[in-house]
Amino acid sequence: MRALVIEHDAFSPIGPVGDRLVQRGFEVEELVVVPPERHLDPGVEIAFPEPEEWDLVVAMGAPWSVDEPAIGSWIAGELAMLREVHGAGVPVLGICFGGQALATALGGGVERAPRPEIGWGEVETEEPSLVGPGPWFQYHYDRWIMPPGGVEIARNGVSPQAFRIGRSLGVQFHPELTVRELESWLAIGGEKDMRGLGLDPGAVLDQTRALAPVAERRAHRFVDAFLRHARLK
Repeated sequence: MRALVIEHDAFSPIGPVGDRLVQRGFEVEELVVVPPERHLDPGVEIAFPEPEEWDLVVAMGAPWSVDEPAIGSWIAGELAMLREVHGAGVPVLGICFGGQALATALGGGVERAPRPEIGWGEVETEEPSLVGPGPWFQYHYDRWIMPPGGVEIARNGVSPQAFRIGRSLGVQFHPELTVRELESWLAIGGEKDMRGLGLDPGAVLDQTRALAPVAERRAHRFVDAFLRHARLK
């Protein structure tokens, strides 16, 4: 089984989600869209591979909005690929930006959330066997508009948190987050973002360290549940 992981920026690796896919027998290939030297100028040119090459596609998070002009050179190509992949019956797992991209590709959209969400929190879930209540790490300013045929299965007071459509699944939170990943996000602007919202970056990082072992196991359970939903294992 082959899984393509679309890493939109070089600071958002797949972490324990990818580790679990490997443990479950997947050959994982990572496609980095925007290399680190282009982080502030993300309008790169990139060709997305054909859908028949993969058994699973995972679209990760990103620091941009799906409709942001700065990524106009490649986002249309990714949306077309996600639409084609899903249409061909290949499951897609969309995480944060990836979930918003999946919703947009399938006829929904993206809009500004009523307020940003950064930090750990629980979600209300109607299908806890697929998406548990958390706590999950949030870092987003936007939220998706549900695509036709999508079924919302988790939410909180700010935005939808998970939807399923066919064998695909979009989530707004970050099951892949690790301490190292959060440290990198803080270094490239996250610290400023948190302070602007009245949050203490050090306290959020300390909480992430404390939750790390349990969060990793939760991420593994989430992957297992998604693979069952997608009929891949």
